[in-house]
Amino acid sequence: MSDSGFILEDDGSYTINNKSYISKDAVYGDYECADRGLLLPIFSEYTWPPEVRAFLYFMGLLYCFLGVAIIADIFMGSIEKITSKTRKVYLTSEKEDEPEVIEVRIWSDAVANLTLMALGSSAPEILLSIIEIIGNDFRAGDLGPGTIVGSAAFNLFIISAVCVMFIPKGEIRRIKDIKVFAVTTVFSVVAYLWLLIIVVAVSPGVVEVWEAVVTLVMFPSLVLIAWLAEKNFFGVPNKTDTSKQIELGNFQPADKFLRERQYFRDGRLDRDGLVAFIKEVKNYPGLTDEDAAVLAASKLVESQSHSRMWYRVGAVRSMTGGRKTQPQLSYKLKERSKDRLKTLIMLEDGTNQVYNAMNEHPEAPTVGEVPQVQPHKNAIVDFHSASCAVMENIGKFQVAICRTGRIDTRVSVRVETIDGTATVDQDYIGINEIITFEANEREKFIDVEIINDNQWEPDEEFFLKISLLMDPEKREGVQLGRISIMEITILNDDEPGIVMFQKRGFLVKESIGNAVIPVVRKNGADGEITVKWRTIDKSAVSGRDFTGGEGLLTFKHTETLQNIEIPIIDDMTPEKDEHFEVELFDPEGGAKLGQINRTAVTITNDDDFNSFLSNMMQMTNANVHALQVHHETYLSQIKDALNVNGGDIENATCMDYILHFLTFGWKIIFALVPPPGILGGWLCFFVSLGVIGLLTAIVGDLASIFGCLVGLKDGVTAITFVALGTSLPDTFASKAAAVQEKYADNAVGNVTGSNSVNVFLGLGLPWLIAAIVHVIRDEPFEVKKGNLGFSVGLFTGLSILCIGIILARRFLGVFGKAELGGPATPRYASGIVMMSLWMVYVLFSSFQQYDYFK
Repeated sequence: MSDSGFILEDDGSYTINNKSYISKDAVYGDYECADRGLLLPIFSEYTWPPEVRAFLYFMGLLYCFLGVAIIADIFMGSIEKITSKTRKVYLTSEKEDEPEVIEVRIWSDAVANLTLMALGSSAPEILLSIIEIIGNDFRAGDLGPGTIVGSAAFNLFIISAVCVMFIPKGEIRRIKDIKVFAVTTVFSVVAYLWLLIIVVAVSPGVVEVWEAVVTLVMFPSLVLIAWLAEKNFFGVPNKTDTSKQIELGNFQPADKFLRERQYFRDGRLDRDGLVAFIKEVKNYPGLTDEDAAVLAASKLVESQSHSRMWYRVGAVRSMTGGRKTQPQLSYKLKERSKDRLKTLIMLEDGTNQVYNAMNEHPEAPTVGEVPQVQPHKNAIVDFHSASCAVMENIGKFQVAICRTGRIDTRVSVRVETIDGTATVDQDYIGINEIITFEANEREKFIDVEIINDNQWEPDEEFFLKISLLMDPEKREGVQLGRISIMEITILNDDEPGIVMFQKRGFLVKESIGNAVIPVVRKNGADGEITVKWRTIDKSAVSGRDFTGGEGLLTFKHTETLQNIEIPIIDDMTPEKDEHFEVELFDPEGGAKLGQINRTAVTITNDDDFNSFLSNMMQMTNANVHALQVHHETYLSQIKDALNVNGGDIENATCMDYILHFLTFGWKIIFALVPPPGILGGWLCFFVSLGVIGLLTAIVGDLASIFGCLVGLKDGVTAITFVALGTSLPDTFASKAAAVQEKYADNAVGNVTGSNSVNVFLGLGLPWLIAAIVHVIRDEPFEVKKGNLGFSVGLFTGLSILCIGIILARRFLGVFGKAELGGPATPRYASGIVMMSLWMVYVLFSSFQQYDYFK
């Protein structure tokens, strides 16, 4: 026993002033790695095999990475809400009493990117470094600094390589704001050089208060200089257009026909822009009003300028089966042909009569809607007419099968008969044949035989059907036309007949596309006849309300119906009902005109135009709201958390369901965080930041204990598992931004800025706190210079080489004079070199951790 009252017992315990204490070694003993965590382990794992513990900690680490990504999604939603605030700017316009109003963001892009957005992207790394120092009694550890440098290496080398290589073929992306990029690049190099200087040179192994202060002060200096560069304080303006404040962005591949068109100025929905957009999409008749509203919302979202944060949120939600930020077209909309005729008001033309007759006939199979055609891609095969009539005693007659569209290939189709009221082998001879069109052959004929049973019967009908062959190879390049079903009526009349309109008047909507006017042949169908037609202007005028003219209709032998198609012009403006007339004249071939040789076509407005437009704006706004990054209310936030793909079940994939199931627990917990719509996003900002801090502390414990169990040092665990886990969402986000943006700024332009912020905040802030604490304790704040100095020095050298490659790509023609994309061989070569730099960094830094270079 000493004078101080200290007694050391044989079991490792000791007594001081009659108070018993147990040493750390006595508590843990063989309980391997149990002392490495701040919060973990929660309960005793003493009896668990080390292999089982290592596996569980590894799986827990991966699961917590998903949790960090999900809460970071909410955190960045609050940042997006905060930085998206705008103010109105009034400009002069052509209308004296109505000035032009645009909205510009209050937050500068450079300031937003380097402050809140950089914090949102780097929050886990920064908080991990702060928590580690506080948890270690304000002593420096390896996990925090290692994660800072390891994440910087992954971001610069791997993310840059991915963005360089995965640009669509033949495209390039250049950094638009090169001066801001230059500032952040210089600061990123200076940051790590400064880190190397203070750790190795100025005060080796010790960080003094002034050094930490300088490190932290570099952060506002970076923000200020970047803002000045953005405002063109340092010289020549950027050689880019000035449409940034009303930038419209790119449209998605599914809507590439609208890619370069500008409809919504400043990313806001307005009446004129919506009308112009709807006029355009109505040129593609396969789209309904609901589809147009979805596309308008998609275009509106795409027309808004997006930050890298927006792409990161989208990447996180794709990884967790959440609601997508990118517009999703429904399966029906994707699969529907753009050339399908609108059916808002379907006229009773012959083709639809045949299809309706077959669909409604109790003994005939259901054949569905009129087939869709794509003449610019495929050979189109159909009948010349939708129906024909023949005498019962005709015996055999020929039916024409026509080919249009592509005619330079050899195609085959099957022709078969289908019973109607006439039955096979009693009224006609069945057909099931393959018809082959050779290249450049436009017409084939098939023989149809009618059975004369010498008994009186009412008129009967059966059907001829064209179908594609079952062999997939023979189905390629051929498609059925609109008249793939033909009705054959057995008559007792052998007269040429009379021709006339089916009705005295037709009512069509302005949005119908083509008005289809049926012309029928009655009282006989023998021989080929022709009849001319012409349009007559009334209140509707050709060229303004419809495309008129004149033409010739041909009825071949036995054909009883033909259609006149007249394009209707939809000017999307409210107006009264208008009409024009169509007249038949000059029949030839023995036919005569019937009683209805003139018909009126009335063009009606699509309901009330203002009501229609208001409905479209409401649907578009609803779709836009569904694509917002952040939530305005608890209800929408909880609904998104409970449902796969945010409730968009129709577009949810199998992988979405799996990821939603795996992350459901995190989503429910984090749904309780106040949504960004409350208090302008600030409440959500601070609450989610606190949750990220708590989860980051758990990640640090998991990583440290896992590394200990598998024999990895904290420094190695940091630059590999932790750095990769925290940076993976940024990788997907940068790739999406690289593919979809016109410029490379949101893909790689922000990487250097983020790396700088990591040092200034992730090391400057915790080191300043720790240095002050150690000054109070009257002892130096020690930082091991060996491993950290080597890692920082190696990264600095490799980063200069990587930045040199990026700049060389911008100025050398062999790379396409762009940071991203360009010719295949040079871009893949540069991408592989960048990835190799990361492998060199990880390998050599790991060797240093295990003293291979001593």
